[in-house]
Order: sequence, then structure tokens, then C-alpha cells
Amino acid sequence: MKRLQSPLAEAVVRELRCGETIALSGVIYTARDAAHARLVAAEREKPLDLKGQTIYYVGPCPAPPGKVIGSAGPTTAARMDPYTIDLLRGYGVRAVIGKGNRSAEVRRALVEHGAVYLLALGGAGALIASCVREAEVVAYPDLGPEAIYRLRVEDLPLFVGIDTLGNDIYQRN
Repeated sequence: MKRLQSPLAEAVVRELRCGETIALSGVIYTARDAAHARLVAAEREKPLDLKGQTIYYVGPCPAPPGKVIGSAGPTTAARMDPYTIDLLRGYGVRAVIGKGNRSAEVRRALVEHGAVYLLALGGAGALIASCVREAEVVAYPDLGPEAIYRLRVEDLPLFVGIDTLGNDIYQRN
């Protein structure tokens, strides 16, 4: 298992290979459908600097007493496909985290922009939440759980789903 620190350098991402397991620590950002649409619409007046950052497709549940965050399982990544290319090109996002297949266009864009698609375990929202050390809404608070959160994570378990060479775990297996 490789241990990585976010934000991710392009050189580090280019060394990752499809199927590898990683433990990610550092800062990541959450964003789902509504937040993606707003980010793409606001590309000229960016609300956040996402260069080299990781976006996790999640709408976390409210934090129970004494916890940083509630369940934080991944959502289906294909729903973000219409926005992903713009976020890679316009914002310089280095990695995205979700579950499920991605389109051929997204796969090509990951290769072109030196970015990766990481897989989180569906159904493991409580496990993933246990890796979150800090959570703060940083954009679009009116979206509730779909607001953009800045998370500080420690040893978040992930798999490389699509690497910078275009190798796709869903095509391989």
C-alpha cells in the first residue's frame, strides 16, 4: 500500500498504477452534482483554488455528537462525467474519488491532464468517516450536504481505478 499526501504532485500521480491500493492523507474537497455545476459555471471567478487537489464525490451525513462528520460514502462518479473534463482543464484538479465506471471521454481527459480516478468502497461510509479529522464548509453552504467541504483525512483507503496511462480497472476486470 502506498501512502500519499494531498495535495498531490503530478509526478506522484503519474507513478500510480491501476489496481494499486493507497492510503491518502491531507486535504481533499467534497463535491457532488450541484456543486460541480456551479464550479463549472463559475470557472472565470473561481470560488476555490483546486490546482493539484482531490475532489471526493460525497454528500456527507450530519455529524453525530462527538464526531467530525457523519457517514461519508462515495456517490456514483458517472453523474459527474459532464463536469469532470472542465474541472481537470480549468481548475487543475489532480484526482477524483468516487465509485463506478467513468466514460471514455473522462478516461482520455485523465490521461491528457495527468490526473487519476480513485475508488472508495461503496457501503463503507462509516469507515471512511473514521478517517476524517476535520470538516469545514468552504463553498456553497446553501446546498446543505452537497456544499463543498474541505476535509482533512488520515489514511483514507482507496484504489486506483484509472491511472494516467488510461488503464481502467473496470475494463481490466
